[in-house]
Amino acid sequence: MLISFVVPAYNEEALLAETLAVIQGEIAREGLILGEEAEIIVVDNASTDQTGAIARKIPGVVVVEEPRKGLVQARFAGFVRSSGALIANIDADTHLPAGWLARVRAEFAKDSRLVALSGPYLYRDLSPGVQRVVGFYYRLAYAAYLVNHYVLRVGAMLQGGNFVVRRAAMARLGAANDRFRFYGEDTDLARRLSRFGRVKFTFALPAYSSGRRLKGEGVVTIGLRYSLNFFWATFLKKPFTEEWRDIREPREENA
Repeated sequence: MLISFVVPAYNEEALLAETLAVIQGEIAREGLILGEEAEIIVVDNASTDQTGAIARKIPGVVVVEEPRKGLVQARFAGFVRSSGALIANIDADTHLPAGWLARVRAEFAKDSRLVALSGPYLYRDLSPGVQRVVGFYYRLAYAAYLVNHYVLRVGAMLQGGNFVVRRAAMARLGAANDRFRFYGEDTDLARRLSRFGRVKFTFALPAYSSGRRLKGEGVVTIGLRYSLNFFWATFLKKPFTEEWRDIREPREENA
């Protein structure tokens, strides 16, 4: 198995089917055979809606149940079930652009020391003004990533929901870090993986995400919260924010 797509999903009945269709399209675009060279694993993370039922109706999709709610726990459950040499972690509200998988394969093929690869989110439902603010935030975060990873060597940066890791590196980490459940989990994983090789963040690997959290809680609030959790996870090895708010799209009646 070349690549496993792990999609954690908590009450994602409104968006999950479209996300899985986009992943299937990207697999087909690369000429990979689903079930032989690529696989899609949905982790039903204690959902109370039809998330699991929707995923099970889609041919070629494997569903794993993880009753412990949390991104770390869901992603690790998907990793345990997976068999790919590369593990792509994609959120249930995230769409991959054409060519995403080709770039991933090329990046890992040319650099044997690369253990993880990630890129930014482009928010498909936010205004241009908000997009510019988000872009500015990403550039500040990228500067911090360069200093931390290449100068201080204390960690790195991954965008949760748009990153790929080598199976061999994940196996060396051992069990999931249950100290994290939501905020800071991607930074903690990047820090731990950076002990084994290069963790690369590149603007050449974007993915399209829902802006529901930014709209629901505010760009400034979310930007500050993610910044604090980035530094807490990097230097204190714990999250700054322990709790989080679930923001979901209502499912249309005829969906």
